[in-house]
Amino acid sequence: MSDALLVSHVLLWVLVVVLAVVVAALARQIGVLHERVSPAGALVGREGPRPGEAAPVVEVEDWSGSRLRLGAPEPEGASTLLLFVSPGCPVCKLVLPVARSLRTAEGGRLRLVVASDGPRAEHAAFVREQHLERESYVLSAALGLAWQVPRLPYAALIDAQGIVRARGLVNTREHLESLLEARDQGVASIQEFLAREARASEAHASEAHASEARSEPQASGVHSDRPQASSVHSDRPQASGGHSGRKREPRQADGGGR
Repeated sequence: MSDALLVSHVLLWVLVVVLAVVVAALARQIGVLHERVSPAGALVGREGPRPGEAAPVVEVEDWSGSRLRLGAPEPEGASTLLLFVSPGCPVCKLVLPVARSLRTAEGGRLRLVVASDGPRAEHAAFVREQHLERESYVLSAALGLAWQVPRLPYAALIDAQGIVRARGLVNTREHLESLLEARDQGVASIQEFLAREARASEAHASEAHASEARSEPQASGVHSDRPQASSVHSDRPQASGGHSGRKREPRQADGGGR
């Protein structure tokens, strides 16, 4: 009986060790796949003002009653992150803290404006729950129409001159960060940046391959151009042939003409 228990304990420990190894291998593989997958940017559609165009200027009033001119040039030189949310949107509640952290990381270079629409009473609980009292929280249907917001959460980045730098659906922190990255790289979206990098890499690889092909010596061509020793010797006149080609005059004996 004791031998059976000992064997069962040993087998269980072996099984635990095998499972631990399998889990470690899976975790490592997940990490490798994560490194290979290209970063995903905000989902950009064809709606609303496009990057590079002037943002629509809309006058709104925030939660505290202050008047704002969204889309107009910012005298202080700060960019504006305009985030469209809704109280009934679960994902919106997840990206709000991310937007705040990005504003904090950017310092005075980024202003956060949270936008929605509907009666004020429907948003009171949402404002308290998300601590939006001190934020620039605006309720404006005209603002959503001007940007043609398709779904939520939706964000747009406007520079200090009132030009749209990036926009799109933002469901994760990575999506929000891609707006700032697109601005820093001077592209409309992170997808455009990745496509440009891929084209540049392919062009560089093709040019390197072509250059290598041009500089590679052709062994057969080099040897074929060299003169063969046998041909050189065959073209030289032979000494014996030179004498054999001459016609020797017969010598007449002395007194033969007499």
